[in-house]
Amino acid sequence: MIVVALAFLVFKSYESLHTYFAANPRVWQALLASSAAAGLTALGALGVFFTRRISVKAQDVMLGYGGGVMLAASVFSLIIPAMNAAQSIGYGKSASVFLAATGIMLGGLFVLALNHLIPHQHFLAMASDRVSAARTSRIWLFVMAVTIHNFPEGLAIGVGFGGEDVGKAVALATGIGIQDIPEGLVVALALRTLGYSAWKSAAAGILSGMVEPIGGVLGALATGVSATALPWALAGAGGAMLFVISHEVIPESHRQGHESQATLGLLAGFVTMMLLDVLLG
Repeated sequence: MIVVALAFLVFKSYESLHTYFAANPRVWQALLASSAAAGLTALGALGVFFTRRISVKAQDVMLGYGGGVMLAASVFSLIIPAMNAAQSIGYGKSASVFLAATGIMLGGLFVLALNHLIPHQHFLAMASDRVSAARTSRIWLFVMAVTIHNFPEGLAIGVGFGGEDVGKAVALATGIGIQDIPEGLVVALALRTLGYSAWKSAAAGILSGMVEPIGGVLGALATGVSATALPWALAGAGGAMLFVISHEVIPESHRQGHESQATLGLLAGFVTMMLLDVLLG
């Protein structure tokens, strides 16, 4: 009887979700796209089975590349569409710029609040190869930092699919997914240096991306409240990503003395995302 009851509950839940997603296709699209980005984080994490270590220089180049992708995504796929969306619902040109500017600041403050509420740390621990309790704590705090900044990425994807331009939303999700691959790998490799098995390290990397579908659904829901919410959500997501780039990505990519290589990586990432936005949008 218990098994039958559980099966009935699962069936009814599936039926309810199917009905909801059929009535709200944008939420479904956001869930699929943000889940795909999380899947690419997982793909990167699985790379731990094929390599035990990558050079610090390569890590910095990958971080720079990811920062460039996020920077272009925030501008071309979020902030500019936010101003266009504001004008489409009746805001003047000056008012739409002011709205976008305010939304950017609010998005940045949102991530700042997350940073204060959830303990985390930048990727400082890899400077030493000696395993210690303090180093273990710092690396796990770094894993938490990556998880925190994956949330606004998922939020941005959801907000993108809540808009009118599906092509730009696809470009945004693709760009974020591309830069999620090295993130998952770096998380998994960090834990491997502590002596964790490849399976446990990969699992932690995979879990760090699981917040993206949550952010994706919330972002799509936020834009579905009313047409007025869309430009605010787009600008806020852009501001959240800009905060992450400045606060997390660029400082980390420059910390070990590879500023030039990281900057070239950032330029390459920016160009990649710009091309994706133009070709898909």
